[in-house]
Amino acid sequence: MNALLRALVVLIALSPLACSAAEAPKYKLGEHYQRVRAIQPPANPGKIEVMEVFAYSCPHCFQFEPALTKWLKKKPADVEFVQTPHTLGNPAGAPRNRAFHAAKMLGVLDKFHPALFGAIHGESRAMATAEELRELFVKHTGVKGEDFDGAFSSFAADAGFRRGESSIQAMGITSVPTLVVDGRHFVSPKAGGFSGMLAVTDFLIEQARRERAKR
Repeated sequence: MNALLRALVVLIALSPLACSAAEAPKYKLGEHYQRVRAIQPPANPGKIEVMEVFAYSCPHCFQFEPALTKWLKKKPADVEFVQTPHTLGNPAGAPRNRAFHAAKMLGVLDKFHPALFGAIHGESRAMATAEELRELFVKHTGVKGEDFDGAFSSFAADAGFRRGESSIQAMGITSVPTLVVDGRHFVSPKAGGFSGMLAVTDFLIEQARRERAKR
C-alpha cells in the first residue's frame, strides 16, 4: 500500500470522529440552561423572543444592565427583546412593577427604567411607595403627575403586573436575572457569569431558529 493510499484510509477512518466532535452541542440542558416548567408562547409568534426576568431590588440585575445593553446593540433582526419585572415574593416590588407597566403604557420606559434602577442602587432609596415613584417618574420622564396616577392605578398596569408574576411562576423561575428564550428555555448567571449567560442565550436563539425552520 503506497503512502497516498494509506493516508486516504486513515482520513476515512477518522472522519466520523471529527464529525461527532463538530456536532456535539456546546451547551447542555440541565447544566448550562434549563427547560421551563410550562411553555409561554411569545407575544409575537413571528419573532424569537428573549425575555429578561429581573427585579428592581436585585443588585445583580442592576450590574447586568451594561452587558445586556451592549448585547442588545447587536441583537439579530429576528429576535424580539422584552422585559418582565418580578417581585421575588417581596410586597415592596409590587408598586415598582406597576410603575414599570405604567411607563411602558406611556411610552417612557427607556427613561424611567434606568432612573428607577439608579435611585435604588445608586442612591440607596427604597422606591417602594406610589408617592416616591410618582416623583421620580415626573422628574425623569417629563410626564405629568396626573398622567402617571392614571396609568399607575389603571386596570392595564395591574393586569400586566399580575400576568408577569403568574407567567414567571408557571415557568418555574425563582431567581434573577434570568433570560428566557422563545418561552421554552432559560439561562442564569450560573452558566458562567453575565458573559456566559449571554453566550448561552445566543446558542439558544440559534437552536430556536433551527427548530422553527422544521415546523
